[in-house]
Amino acid sequence: MPKKGQPTQQQLTPGTEEKMVPKPESYNPEYKAAGKFENKVVVITGGDSGIGKATAIAFAAEKAKVAIIYNSSDEDALKTKNIVESFSTTCFLVKGNIDEKSFCEEAVQQIVEEFGKIDVLINNAGEQHPQKDIRDISEEQLQKTFQTNIFAMFFMTQAVLPQLKKGSSIINTASVTAYKGSEHLLDYSSTKGAIVSFTRALSQNLAKEGIRVNAVAPGPIWTPLIPSTFPEEKVEKFGTDTPLGRAGQPYEVAPAFIFLASDDASYITGQTIHVNGGTVVNS
Repeated sequence: MPKKGQPTQQQLTPGTEEKMVPKPESYNPEYKAAGKFENKVVVITGGDSGIGKATAIAFAAEKAKVAIIYNSSDEDALKTKNIVESFSTTCFLVKGNIDEKSFCEEAVQQIVEEFGKIDVLINNAGEQHPQKDIRDISEEQLQKTFQTNIFAMFFMTQAVLPQLKKGSSIINTASVTAYKGSEHLLDYSSTKGAIVSFTRALSQNLAKEGIRVNAVAPGPIWTPLIPSTFPEEKVEKFGTDTPLGRAGQPYEVAPAFIFLASDDASYITGQTIHVNGGTVVNS
């Protein structure tokens, strides 16, 4: 018998950690920080909850100043800000829609005014809308999924790039679905495949400037996206089909972002780290 996943539950999109059972685990108290990002500024889209939240906390533990761009959940954002600042650093919140290029430009301007610079960009925000049949994917849904998941990465990168310099880093959140597909996430999987290609192409484009570009491709991770988009029966079994037999926790993904953004990964660009519970994708 497979290991039990989570209790049956559903939320309205975009979902919130407050209503999840059990709550996602965003920080590993046994994590050994080394001050890798002291005096660095890290920007994280979708940093209010889930993988983005865990990544913000991990960077805070490494003494980075963190800017979080989020869309709607003030409660989650404020809780994340408080946790980040408990590490004796600063967290700056910017609320808005990264689907809009003008907002991305305004958000970056606010962050630079607050911190004076940007060293790392984490393009993490995303959305998904499961459908059983490709014919059920409306034009509106298709445009929205691509606008949020890949267009926004272009907009944020375009806005942040003038602030980056040699040694800076961009990390994009892809997905295991980019490599193995997902029968009910056709548009989402397509955007994640685009993110992998975007990462590879951008890494070549920026290599001469000494700016590294990589990606992290999570598998099933227990975040608000899951109970707010999947039916109860899928939530209950979520992640149990991985070789490790369970869904991952957000804190288990965050170290991949830390590594790729750090000087420890100074010879790594255009690559993807797979944090997926053991699924072999051979790419």
